[in-house]
Amino acid sequence: MTYDNAREALAAKIRYVQDFPEEGILFEDLTPVLADAEAFQLVVDELADTAERYGAQLIGGLDARGFLLGSAVAYRLGLGILAIRKKGKLPPPVHTEEYQLEYGTAALEVPADTGTDLEGVRVVLVDDVLATGGTLVAARKLLESCGAVVSGHAVVLEVPRLGGRERLGDSPLTVINEPTGGDC
Repeated sequence: MTYDNAREALAAKIRYVQDFPEEGILFEDLTPVLADAEAFQLVVDELADTAERYGAQLIGGLDARGFLLGSAVAYRLGLGILAIRKKGKLPPPVHTEEYQLEYGTAALEVPADTGTDLEGVRVVLVDDVLATGGTLVAARKLLESCGAVVSGHAVVLEVPRLGGRERLGDSPLTVINEPTGGDC
């Protein structure tokens, strides 16, 4: 199958699963997009173009699908990637940022020694879905506390009814696929 752009590829390949992970949720599964070479390349190209527009010097990939997408974007742009991990996945010492979930708290971490000085480095955060915005906001705070400048956010999908865009404030944001009103 040949696609003209990333949005068309996403529309053709996203798998919609009703009532997952619980009743009333429409899950938008990107697995078929990632498995289709052309669709994956179009999505990565769109994310990379966005990161380049935002002046990225480093890509921040959010655990876990942001690792897949962010790594491909970093490779395409000839940049490094910083894996932003869920708490407890990295050996100490780490920098940590806690954030609220609807049902508790979570935390993100990066190594205290990333192998590069983050002071003043322009980082673009890459993830698959913008839902409530909590993870992206926490990642931005975490990197800023390390001296980085988060110059933008790039995601594939958005769940608009969960208000993530509003939580990001006026931070630059690009969503590849137009919001569908789905839930994940």
